[in-house]
Amino acid sequence: MKITRSGENESYAGPEDYFTGTVRVDPMFQAEEPGRVSGSHVTFEPGARTAWHTHPAGQTLVVTFGRGFVQEEGGEIQEISQGDVVWFPAGVKHWHGASPKTAMSHMAIQESIGGTPVTWMEKVTDDQYEGKA
Repeated sequence: MKITRSGENESYAGPEDYFTGTVRVDPMFQAEEPGRVSGSHVTFEPGARTAWHTHPAGQTLVVTFGRGFVQEEGGEIQEISQGDVVWFPAGVKHWHGASPKTAMSHMAIQESIGGTPVTWMEKVTDDQYEGKA
């Protein structure tokens, strides 16, 4: 058994290469071998969002606060709010973040394949975020 106490994992700012706006990442857990799952609690200030990215084994988001947006490449932007659960299948290019006027927090749960849980791509443009592209 392993207990990770609240506050043991340090918060960090979402790296500018992978996020637009103010984002805080609070790591929650990382499975030990042979497990591959990890999870973080991520908080997006209004207008903040991820870059486009994929996950080799998919990703689950559990929205814990506020309102936000999610979008798969080629699909419509969907609004999400507290209590919603979003699943992105393996390899599906997507982004997620807060709405323009309301912060949003979610738990992000994903598995690593070949030692990596995510492949980051280009940033979501303002036009894409606003549904104009």
